[in-house]
Amino acid sequence: MKECSTYLFEDDGSIPNNPNLPLLVYLDALDPGQRGAETCKHLLEDNGWRNAWVNGIYSYHHYHSTTHEVLAVISGSAKVKMGGDKGEEISISEGDVIVIPAGVGHCRLSSSDDFQVVGAYPGGRSYDLCTGKKSERPQVLENIKNVPLPEQDPVTGEKEPLYKYWEN
Repeated sequence: MKECSTYLFEDDGSIPNNPNLPLLVYLDALDPGQRGAETCKHLLEDNGWRNAWVNGIYSYHHYHSTTHEVLAVISGSAKVKMGGDKGEEISISEGDVIVIPAGVGHCRLSSSDDFQVVGAYPGGRSYDLCTGKKSERPQVLENIKNVPLPEQDPVTGEKEPLYKYWEN
């Protein structure tokens, strides 16, 4: 893993984001041998992140209030908007991994034709799909506060580097 960038987003009135846990972007975190769909799914599963799927990222702002999420880029590249309309535009490419705290909005702005990610959730937790509607509150705010920390980092299978940034 070359580097980890962190982003902490405030509630923008629509997307709640997470007041305590930053979004993590691990650049070039996957070795070339870990970038196949099945190999990547097994890596995440072995590290406690289950309920995996392979696809892209929705092209509208959304978030999950019941779980954290990992997105591992296995091919192509994309520009994503993280944190809602007022958030940050981030470029990601093959080998990068994004660890998204519960509540943090994400949206694909553009991507290459071959863009694919493997997504998974700590412990295989069930996820909801929220889009920032007023009717989602205040329940999602309570949900976000109650999501437990993952037992281990999705890439390393250890506490670090995740717990370096996500301490209680």
